[in-house]
Amino acid sequence: MYPKYLVLLLFLAACKPNGPKPPPVNVMYFPPKSGNTWADTSAQDLGWNSDEITTLIDFLDSSNTRAFIVLKDGKMVIEEYFGQAVSGSAFNSSSMWYWASAGKTITSFLVGKAQEEGFLNINEPSADFLGPGWSNMTLTQEEEVKIRHHLTMTTGLNYLVSDLDCTLDTCLNFKSNPGGQWFYHNAAYTLLENIVINATGVSYNQYTDSKIGNHIGMIGQWYNQGYNKVYWSNARSMARFGLLMLNKGVWNSDTLLYDQNYLQQLCTSSQNLNPSYGYLWWLNGQNSIVFPGLPTRFNTSLLPNGPLDLYAALGKNGQIIDIVPSKGLVIIRMGEAGSGMNGALQMHNDMWNIINTIIP
Repeated sequence: MYPKYLVLLLFLAACKPNGPKPPPVNVMYFPPKSGNTWADTSAQDLGWNSDEITTLIDFLDSSNTRAFIVLKDGKMVIEEYFGQAVSGSAFNSSSMWYWASAGKTITSFLVGKAQEEGFLNINEPSADFLGPGWSNMTLTQEEEVKIRHHLTMTTGLNYLVSDLDCTLDTCLNFKSNPGGQWFYHNAAYTLLENIVINATGVSYNQYTDSKIGNHIGMIGQWYNQGYNKVYWSNARSMARFGLLMLNKGVWNSDTLLYDQNYLQQLCTSSQNLNPSYGYLWWLNGQNSIVFPGLPTRFNTSLLPNGPLDLYAALGKNGQIIDIVPSKGLVIIRMGEAGSGMNGALQMHNDMWNIINTIIP
């Protein structure tokens, strides 16, 4: 018979977990929906190489950047502003700037929300919401184009036209069966905005605010620019949207999009023609890519030196939302394209070459 105290010790030893302690769980921070309060943390406290941050800031300044933000688990690590706003005053946290095609990712989210609410299904024909005769194709050809094809840039519309933004029916001609070609056709995307408007019965700004902006404190607006709608906001609003995506459609305790299957499809390869493209999001870590404006497939990735799980909202002149789930990162860049050979795509790569010297 063991003494009682020995039995107790043996019981406690059996209950003690073996092996190393699990790593601490990173708690996601969300700034208040109004006001300027945003908790921060330092690069030093994160164990980053803060000595190279100056190199990064100098590079951004020389590359016509206006705003640059780095969030780690929602907290602000870097926030820098450069140059002048559209008004001519110094660019700051309140300055508004265009998202260009990075705004396509807002539409991607809204399509998922409209589907969740029963307004549409991405496997339905576009003609159900655009009406017959939305293009210069036959009615049978129109019926073959689904909402999903607009999300993935695979409508099959002829891209050999003088204006890829033109949404007039005379500009929208048949080239191949839907799903048979990938081309970055802006008009095909713009029609997707009209599909959401017609499906929900409200304006695009109203639907954006009610389903995203009001929930996360994102202050912005869509403006008509020719055939396009272009979203404008300040850099912190762009960062808020990135943080929402990093946290899989949930803002604090507020779930904005419950459909996790759709969210997963959004940031994974949507087709085989361009595996580096999801639902209007660009994906890193793939073995090939088709760049905007080109029909050719290249055996490289979006960011050869970037994190493999990075996915990005990208717009003209280097409007960027980079999301890196494995590192809890959201990185925002607003501005104009770098001068000379340092265009938007090269600038994005060069930016990450420096970031890699900072963040382990």
